[in-house]
Amino acid sequence: MRPNHFFEVMEALRHRRRFMHHEHRHGRHGPGGGRRLLEHGDLRVLVLHLINEAPRHGYELIKAIEDLTGGAYAPSPGVIYPTLTMLEELGHVTAETEGTKRLFSITPAGVQTLEASRAAVEAMLARLSSGPGRDAVMPVRRAMENLKTALRMKLGGRAADPEAMRKATDMIDELVRKIEAL
Repeated sequence: MRPNHFFEVMEALRHRRRFMHHEHRHGRHGPGGGRRLLEHGDLRVLVLHLINEAPRHGYELIKAIEDLTGGAYAPSPGVIYPTLTMLEELGHVTAETEGTKRLFSITPAGVQTLEASRAAVEAMLARLSSGPGRDAVMPVRRAMENLKTALRMKLGGRAADPEAMRKATDMIDELVRKIEAL
C-alpha cells in the first residue's frame, strides 16, 4: 500500500462532498437551478415555530431542524446562537438561564410574527419534510457523516498512529469496492 493512500482517499471524499454540496445548493445546472433547503429568513421563522411548539435550548433546536430535514441540514451553533440572539433582541423570544444552558421561550410578539408568517412556515415545513429522494438518500448522508466523525475522532488532532491509519484505509477501500459492486 502506498504511504499516502489514506490521504488520497480522504481528499477524494472531500472533493465528492464539495461537489455534492454544490449540486445540493445549486441543482445540477448551476446556481438558480434548484431551490435551496432554507431561503433567506426561513431559519428565523423556523426557530420561532419550534420554540412555539415548546421552549427549547439551542442544541435541541439544532437536533429538531436536523430531524425535520431527515439529516439533510443541521445548522451549526455558529448559525443558531446568533439567530437566537437576534430573536431575543427583537423581543420575539426570551431566555432563561438553567445552569450553563439557556432555555428559549416565545413571547407574544414572537407569536404575532409567527402568525403573520403562517403560510410561509407551512410551505417551508412541507418542503423540508418531503424533499425529492429524501427518504432514500438521507440514511446514506447520515452514514457518511458518521464515518467522517469517527475518522476525525480516531485519527485527527494528534499524531496519527500509522497502524490505525493503515487499518482505516483498508476498511474504507474495502467498503468502496463493495459499494462499486452494488
